[in-house]
Amino acid sequence: MRFEAVPVPPAVGARPRDARGYPVPAITPWDGELPQFALTDRRRSADCAQGRRCSVCGELMPRGPVWRVVGATESGAIGEALAAGRPYRNLAPTLEGPGHRACMLYASMVCPYLARPNARRGLDAQHPDPMTEHVVRGAVRGATGAVVGFADYEFAVTADQVLFRFLDVVEFLPHDTSDAHLGELRAELAARGQDQDVAGGQEAR
Repeated sequence: MRFEAVPVPPAVGARPRDARGYPVPAITPWDGELPQFALTDRRRSADCAQGRRCSVCGELMPRGPVWRVVGATESGAIGEALAAGRPYRNLAPTLEGPGHRACMLYASMVCPYLARPNARRGLDAQHPDPMTEHVVRGAVRGATGAVVGFADYEFAVTADQVLFRFLDVVEFLPHDTSDAHLGELRAELAARGQDQDVAGGQEAR
């Protein structure tokens, strides 16, 4: 489905947008007036991590579970662990920060690389971990991604990056094409009394 048809969490709708109308995540760096969607800005990421702010919308995350979108390799590992009744443990850090449930459901549906199994990566992953070392320019996402809820997160700010680890899976929502999450996103926004926003947003960052 077209990204314009995906319900937008209000805080995401208030984000700056690129020339196509895509909201720009809080951790995305800019090159002049152009957002660099495949990259992560260390300062912005550190500010979000330290302030417990969502990496998508930049707003405060309450205490409790946080969410992130994972690709095929990690989705498969989580699915296997849960099916076997084992806790999932991935001690390798990642650059990908957490966010609100609605924001991550939205991101999974509108990011071209995350949304479709045949989508190809535009740039190499930054500082890849064992779960993302295959994510190079031109790589295909793979069959199944997922939006995953975790009980909490840990982070470390280094000289050139911010590293995250996620603790205890509390929700696992796999997808082939992420429009499977449309109902979940609508229900999440309705439960929070949030009207969907499908237009607007700031033009300047």
